[in-house]
Amino acid sequence: MKGKGAVGRPRKNWPAVKEVVNEEPEHPRVRVEVTDDQQVGHLNVRPHGQARNELEERINDLGESWETESLFEDVIEDISEDRFFDDVADAVTPEQAVRYRQQLRAIGPTEFCKLTVDSGTITAKKLLTAFGIRPPDFLEGRPDESYYGLLTLALTRELAKRAKLLKYNTIDDAVALLKRSRNIVVLTGAGISTSLGIPDFRSKETGLYSQLEKLGLGISDPQEVFNIDIFRDDPTIFYSVAKDILPDTKGLYSPTHAFIAKLQDMGKLLTNYSQNIDNIEANAGIRPEKLVQCHGSFATATCQKCKHRVKGDTIFADIKAGRIPRCAKCVASLRSGNGSMKRKRSYNSKANGKKTRRRSSEEEEDDDDQYDIPSAGVMKPDVTFFGEELPDEFSQRLVKHDRDLVDLVVVIGTSLKVAPVSEVVPYLPPHIPQIYISRTPVSHINFDIDLLGDCDLIVAELCRRAGWDLQHPMLAPDQAVDIRLEEGYKSRHVFTAAGSGGPSTPEV
Repeated sequence: MKGKGAVGRPRKNWPAVKEVVNEEPEHPRVRVEVTDDQQVGHLNVRPHGQARNELEERINDLGESWETESLFEDVIEDISEDRFFDDVADAVTPEQAVRYRQQLRAIGPTEFCKLTVDSGTITAKKLLTAFGIRPPDFLEGRPDESYYGLLTLALTRELAKRAKLLKYNTIDDAVALLKRSRNIVVLTGAGISTSLGIPDFRSKETGLYSQLEKLGLGISDPQEVFNIDIFRDDPTIFYSVAKDILPDTKGLYSPTHAFIAKLQDMGKLLTNYSQNIDNIEANAGIRPEKLVQCHGSFATATCQKCKHRVKGDTIFADIKAGRIPRCAKCVASLRSGNGSMKRKRSYNSKANGKKTRRRSSEEEEDDDDQYDIPSAGVMKPDVTFFGEELPDEFSQRLVKHDRDLVDLVVVIGTSLKVAPVSEVVPYLPPHIPQIYISRTPVSHINFDIDLLGDCDLIVAELCRRAGWDLQHPMLAPDQAVDIRLEEGYKSRHVFTAAGSGGPSTPEV
């Protein structure tokens, strides 16, 4: 996606706001690699931060050196909230926020700034709250001009997002889209498996990363458990916790898995892109040709030395016992005598042109450091770690197949924080309707309809309204559902089971 040129400054000390439009990528790149939260992979997709980076040289006229884009880049994610503020004294109302966002897109940033801050009708500090930015404490008491750089980033971020399709808002709109669509892309995350007792990754207290942080594994970040370089250096770190990660579903699957399988059986599922590594999709009957396991799974495992691949359950006993599983093929080779002797390391003296000299008796001592001692390779589940490339199937199918066929996008149970999977939705054509189903909303993508709450409850209600029979033992017959429209939104609906106190709100 490319952007137009800068549209000029509303006033002398305003940094330029980049106006962003959605365009087709000319030459999509297909190599993709798993990276950490909010980092962008290698799809040819314009990252949200790119437009902001282009403003770097233009923000230095804010007066004082510490008020730079670099500073605002560091804090903007921390002070962004996907809600309207009722605890900020001088915040805009939800209705005003919606109008300001629509006005920005309708008239562009230059005219928008002239009609708002430049005309004196609203301060930059207050206008920030219309775009989900909490005015930071470190700017409190300073002149309103101090907020211009942060507001510039807020406007640029808003314009970089896909524009919501205004004609889709209600639950009935979502049902109609599901009924009419024939090529649905479903992107799923850990939230669709939590009802089976499998923890998500990012929930506070209960999420996997939160639990790993308490174990004292000797790593600076719990996500390093899934770092490929750390695994290669010391696989004991991963295998010390792998038994807690290993799925033990015994053929079970959630109602949400059943919903995706129903879409498949009705001829509506184009592709299910799953970020989950539990392989539960197979339990639900989702066929391999309809499934892309973006981050791999425990279904298979591969030797890191000889690349011998086996079924995943072959190494489950070792994982459950807390042992590092070794390659059976390597072990057999060693036992047969192939490679059983120590091999002297080559120092390649001829290659570097240096003459060899006679070694002293002291140097000729049998030191194991001078030898490669054969050992069986370590088996690693075919889960894609941070730093590893995603399967070729991911990029090939997305770029060469699904992008041209998709007629509806449904995202379920994920906060879309890990690239490059987080870039799948922005990469798909912006005119294709998008539905988001999860416990908590996201702020970096504009979905057309947000359905918030327990995923199983929501998909069951959608099927009921569509007249589809979704059978699953975890679904209570005739379950009543309370649904409310979130304040300030026309398309954000909150689901709770009737009579319950409402679900908890993990981030997945």
